Amino acid sequence: MRFPTFLTAPLIAALAFSSPAAMANPDVSDWDAVSQAAQGQTVYWHAWGGSTATNDFIAWIGERAEQQGVRLEHVKLSDTADAVGAVLTELQAGRETGGSVDLIWINGANFASMKSVGLLFGPFAEQLPNWQYVDVDGKTVTSDFTVPTEGYESPWAMAQLVFVYDSARVPEPPKNAARLLQWAQENPGRFTYPQPPDFLGTTFLKQMLIELVPDPAVLQNPVDEDYEDVTAILWDYLDQLTPYLWRQGRAYPETGPRQLQLINDGETDIAFSFSPGEATTAIANFDLPETVRTYVLDGGTLGNASFVAIPFNSSSKEGAMVVANILLSPEAQLRAQTPGILGYGTVLDMDRIPEADRAAFEALDLGIATLSPAELGQALPEPHPSWATRLADDWVARYGVAE
Repeated sequence: MRFPTFLTAPLIAALAFSSPAAMANPDVSDWDAVSQAAQGQTVYWHAWGGSTATNDFIAWIGERAEQQGVRLEHVKLSDTADAVGAVLTELQAGRETGGSVDLIWINGANFASMKSVGLLFGPFAEQLPNWQYVDVDGKTVTSDFTVPTEGYESPWAMAQLVFVYDSARVPEPPKNAARLLQWAQENPGRFTYPQPPDFLGTTFLKQMLIELVPDPAVLQNPVDEDYEDVTAILWDYLDQLTPYLWRQGRAYPETGPRQLQLINDGETDIAFSFSPGEATTAIANFDLPETVRTYVLDGGTLGNASFVAIPFNSSSKEGAMVVANILLSPEAQLRAQTPGILGYGTVLDMDRIPEADRAAFEALDLGIATLSPAELGQALPEPHPSWATRLADDWVARYGVAE
């Protein structure tokens, strides 16, 4: 799954000096009143727009919202920080009502920053009618990169990092950091990763650091004065890897889809995705060869939930809650998990949903390139969001390219 990128350092600094005033908000405990007030509202959902499959899914959600009297407009983003910046700009201009952003696909440092200074409406998530179906015990849906959500964002998809490879060219894919480096040295130019601060590129940095650092538990705490000592092993690893990357590290794919396109074009052999079903979906859409498969590393891979949040000054809070509730419906979750549509993992507990919906989930054919939950194994927890910000900034300083 392609997740939003994180808030940039200048915006984080600006947020620290701003705070919205308290204002009247809808009674989230009265769903009938929420539904009634939502009638006729237009919800501007600011969400990543770099995938046709994702855009089509959001359009489908819009059709369901229309049936409930809410118009959904997808504002396509390349960077979630753009939406966060819009909210910040409105706050600084004193626009505490009638905001232009009603819903954001968000997680990680963006969420932590907005929540810490009161830029989010809520709590609302646990009052949504479909929250009753959410797997709050088995999925990471009540914390976001170690930050408690406390009802200020609602989950709608689960993701776990999987490595994607063309089995016709790579009979035995490398399943740890040391073997990946060795493989790259033996196969120069056949591996790359998206350029940080792209979310997926930064995820690769975190994944490698978790494996390389002696005690990964340190990454659960905010970055502090031992950052240089902790990350030295990562930069040494990347110094060795970079000359053997695609184009010798002088250029990088901008996004995850572009990284997969390189496999389809025959330029590289190994990539990765945050959606375990993305490769199967891409094969079905003729965007990847039929010989592509996926795998996880021996020590496990990072996993997290994708969320939506409502800005404090949204002009359609009730409509945004209706959309968030639709995203949690068994119908929408089933559609999102269908390989030919998105292939996302569900946030629902199969024991809580109606029997007919459970049967539909059980009947899903996950596809030839999708690992089963048992094969995926236990997902590794995300580091504190401050690590993503610092790692991306340092990567740009060390390896960043303009191409």
